[in-house]
Amino acid sequence: MLDVIIIGGGHNGLVCANYLAMTGKKVRVLERREVVGGAAVTEEFHPGFRNSVASYTVSLLNPKVIDDLELHKNGLNIVHRKVNNLWPHDNSDFLAFVVGSDNLKAEIARFSQSDADALERYFRDTAMVADIIRDFLLETPPNVGGGIRDIFKAAKFANRLRKLPIEDERLVLDIFTKSVSDFLDLYFENEYVKGAFAFDGIVGNYADTQTPGSAYVLMHHAFGEVNGEKGVWGHAIGGMGAITQAMAKSAVAKGVEIQTSAAVKKVLVQDGKAYGVLLENGETLEAKVIVSNLNPSLLYNQLVDTKELPEDFARRMKHYKNGSGTFRMNVALSELPKFTCLAKQERASADHLTGGIIIGATCDYLDRSYRDSREFGWSKAPIVEMLIPSTLDNTLAPEGQHVASLFCQQFDPDIDWDTHRETAADLIIEQVEKYAPGFKQSVLGRQILSPHDLERIFGLTKGDIMHGNMSLDQMFSTRPLLGHGNYRSPIKGLYMCGAGTHPGGGVTGAPGHNAAREIIRDT
Repeated sequence: MLDVIIIGGGHNGLVCANYLAMTGKKVRVLERREVVGGAAVTEEFHPGFRNSVASYTVSLLNPKVIDDLELHKNGLNIVHRKVNNLWPHDNSDFLAFVVGSDNLKAEIARFSQSDADALERYFRDTAMVADIIRDFLLETPPNVGGGIRDIFKAAKFANRLRKLPIEDERLVLDIFTKSVSDFLDLYFENEYVKGAFAFDGIVGNYADTQTPGSAYVLMHHAFGEVNGEKGVWGHAIGGMGAITQAMAKSAVAKGVEIQTSAAVKKVLVQDGKAYGVLLENGETLEAKVIVSNLNPSLLYNQLVDTKELPEDFARRMKHYKNGSGTFRMNVALSELPKFTCLAKQERASADHLTGGIIIGATCDYLDRSYRDSREFGWSKAPIVEMLIPSTLDNTLAPEGQHVASLFCQQFDPDIDWDTHRETAADLIIEQVEKYAPGFKQSVLGRQILSPHDLERIFGLTKGDIMHGNMSLDQMFSTRPLLGHGNYRSPIKGLYMCGAGTHPGGGVTGAPGHNAAREIIRDT
């Protein structure tokens, strides 16, 4: 008999499997698709062109997870972007988040000397809060009603915050309660500078910059590091699938069984305890422990019989908030895009094409995009983040040609995307064309992933890349629900290890790491 069955072979499921196997447990991972990796996969989407299909960039992957699973020894190689991000402007200028604090200060001084002078304070403050968040990433949140151990854990967390000076306590409160726009107003005045920083507050967040709590989403994207360097973004050679393939290789070496094309239809429960799963093909598998790497909505509203759940829990999970407003495209290109702003500015270089190129330069642009989406289903001027990973990785496209990821927001997850997906995709291409004339003609092929496609293919409910909104009522001890923020479900023997648990979305590996620790403690 198996010790553990893990439902879902995404990165957190693989991380959890690795840690459980390290203790000698017999683990099997069940993946619905024919390839392991969940949303962190690399696939050919056009003949000769490969790309990270859904998840598309590296920064949040926890260094402890990388070391413990020996991912670099198992083939993972992460390189830095040469420029972090670039925002083209309508007037053919641009703002670039170049590498190096002095370089960035000089760049921002072009738009506002006052904002350049405020950078040091901003980075000091956000680094302080990011360090606090990092301290919490690999810890299980205190669980309400969890007993004496959780009482001491809550006191321990409170003491960390109580030791801060009052100015820093105010900052922590700001991050968890303010909108990203209000938070940035504490530091910056220029519309382009504020817009650039505000972008991370709406990534994977179906909201505008005025939405309370969006300042935390900004911070959630700021606590990462690449190769030991904090606050930078990178690319995994071979695409995001290189991460999960290294995790799978590490797991198999420890004895983990990985079964693909194994869709789970139901979690089997008897006398209040999970004891197995029923597969779509009719096969039944049993184990002492069942672990879900799925969105909590998918687990509790589809795979678990409602009668096995407490009434209030089941009622609230019916209303668990999903929907990140994400529309993904991958395009095969005959040549590099020719952005007008790069051609007209002497300070531009080829390095600027290695970073994220973000169409959405101001808070006003970001907010209008959201308002349009709420009214029409999608924005008339969508937010587009383009990455061209083939500028750093020659394994993805034929020589002289390129691939680009288009991460686009805001798109209402609740409309009929089977009817509108091509229209929205054409609009996105046309929007890039405005800033890079000739882009449309250079597109050799495209892969379209609407919110509904992301749900159908990857199990991302309503296309939610975070496995649930990162709002105050769905964070830390309340993720996914108060009383079950410790990776345990209301059903004995059924655990959660996905991004719908603390610390949330992104390719971090932290939920899988933390869930494994709790499972080992219980078993």
